[in-house]
Amino acid sequence: MLRLRDASGQTQQQAARVLDATNSKIVKMEQGLVPMRDVDIRALAECYGVENPKTLSRLLALAKLDRERRKARGWWQHAPQAKGIAEYIAMEDAASEIRAWQQSLVPGLLQTPEYTRGVVVSAGTWQDPDEIEGVVDVRQKRQARLSGSAPLQFYAVIGEGVLHQQVGGPEVMRAQLQHLIEVAELPNVRVQVLPFRAGGHACIGGSFNVVSFVEAEAVDVVHVDSIAATVWVENEAESTTYSSFFDRTARLSLAPKDSLRLIESIYEDMR
Repeated sequence: MLRLRDASGQTQQQAARVLDATNSKIVKMEQGLVPMRDVDIRALAECYGVENPKTLSRLLALAKLDRERRKARGWWQHAPQAKGIAEYIAMEDAASEIRAWQQSLVPGLLQTPEYTRGVVVSAGTWQDPDEIEGVVDVRQKRQARLSGSAPLQFYAVIGEGVLHQQVGGPEVMRAQLQHLIEVAELPNVRVQVLPFRAGGHACIGGSFNVVSFVEAEAVDVVHVDSIAATVWVENEAESTTYSSFFDRTARLSLAPKDSLRLIESIYEDMR
């Protein structure tokens, strides 16, 4: 709505008058801090001169998805170790497809418990053994999305260096590589490896996930998780850019069968 208001030349004060609301409410709506009602969206769309029915339908669909996401009550709501990523897990639970680019770690949905434990212990964020096991448990429960009657379509592109980094030690890593080989055989999972020889690429700046939903009007959401912060990209133009970067990097990667052969080769070399 912020982009539409800017394009129309309207101020936040003018938008507030349309809704008979405070300027603070408009600020919160534009920053995604509060859910938006359909009646408010329709009123603002008219104020901003939105005439394309498809644009209005997309706005209404996004608002509905946002409201459902806020109301989501799953197992993660009761897991203390999921608190920092509860919103992402809720989106993951509602998603139809996720495209993940990882240049440092095996994607969470493909990790073994031992590998996850190695990641958590190395990071040092959690100290108490019970808390560490809680993190491991949360990640394992998330993997249920890869099975069931409507499994998540998961497309992972990972840097070759991920396969050599012995998180948790050589035995843990060998088991992780074996798990990757097995899970890549699932019909809803696609794994590709970006080889060292590919050199520079569009996604070299960092890892991210592109989350897609079954609703035709829903815009992809991008989740960028760094050491110190989490960034959400819910702008259509920006999310399209991330999707383009992912596709370009995927084209530089090995085909799925060749990727599996590379994983198997590295697995054998770790004996």
